Parts: sequence; C-alpha cells; structure tokens
Amino acid sequence: MHTIFRAHSLSRWVAPGRLSPAMGFVGTHLAMIGLLLAGLTSAVFAQEGTVKAQHGDWQIVCKNPPPGAKNEVCALVQSVTAEDRNNIGLTVYFQRFSNDTRVLRVFAPLGVLLPPGLGLKIDGKDVGHAPFLRCHTFACYAQVVVEDPLIEQLKSGKTAIFIIFQTEEAGIGIPISLSGFSAALAELK
Repeated sequence: MHTIFRAHSLSRWVAPGRLSPAMGFVGTHLAMIGLLLAGLTSAVFAQEGTVKAQHGDWQIVCKNPPPGAKNEVCALVQSVTAEDRNNIGLTVYFQRFSNDTRVLRVFAPLGVLLPPGLGLKIDGKDVGHAPFLRCHTFACYAQVVVEDPLIEQLKSGKTAIFIIFQTEEAGIGIPISLSGFSAALAELK
C-alpha cells in the first residue's frame, strides 16, 4: 500500500482512494498514553502554556517540563473556525519529540462523522486522510506521524484544507494558513 507518510502505531495518513486499517487495542492505548504525555489537547496545551513566538498565523506555545524532564514542551499551534460556520473549528497542533518524531494532531468538534476520517489538501492537491482516534468531552482528534514529504509541502504551501464530515454527504473544508509555518518549525525545539 502506498502511503504518503510512514505507518505508525498511532495512525497514518493514507493516500487518496485507499482505506485506512482499523486501530487495534494496542494502538488505541498507545494513542491514549501519547495524549496524556503530550498534555491531552492543544487547547489545554495553549491554555497551560506560554506563547513564546508568533510566526505568521502559527504560534509557538511552550509549557513547563513534565516531572522528570529537563526541557519545556513546545508545539506549533493554530486554531481556526470555518469561514461560513462559526460553531465549527479546528485546532492544529504540531510537535517535535526529542527522538525527532514529528506529530500532527488535529482536533475537530464533537459530532463529526468518524468513519470518513480527516481529509487533507495542500494548495488544492489531495494529500490523503487519517482516521479519528478518539473523542473526548470537548473534541475528537486525528493524529499522524509526519514524514519529510509532508513537512516540505507544509513549509512551501500557502493553505492546508482539513476536511471533516457531519454527514456522509456534507464535507466541510476548513482552511488553515501555512503562513509562517516554515519559520515557526525552524524555531521549534
């Protein structure tokens, strides 16, 4: 199977026209542990953290290190609402871990239709989709490990459109500006 991104136990982006494999018991629990370690959500992350820098439409938000760690935890964060629907928004959270693993987490509103997953287009080009992993009381999220080809698309692109579904027929494209992503990524620890 050709995938746009490296397969990972938490999730993977799947090339257009392909179906994503279902998450297993271990993968689901790894995702839950990963979220706990990462601070649960970008919204919580942003509320608990401090904005260290602003690059275009991206903020670098950092919070104190977790117990036993030496370095603060930082991420790129952008929150937007749909242009035509104020009650539908996304928060996009990008983090680089100490082992150089890069994770993109997207939080969507409750009520999103889960089976189609989250679609992604960059500058009009279909990149693929990723499954939603879990819903909390405040949002549902999709998470992928990001490889170099997507990093390059995000750095050189102008707009990413994340697509969620409220019904099988009603896809909602929510644009995320990529202005400042490259500069913010260069500064991210």
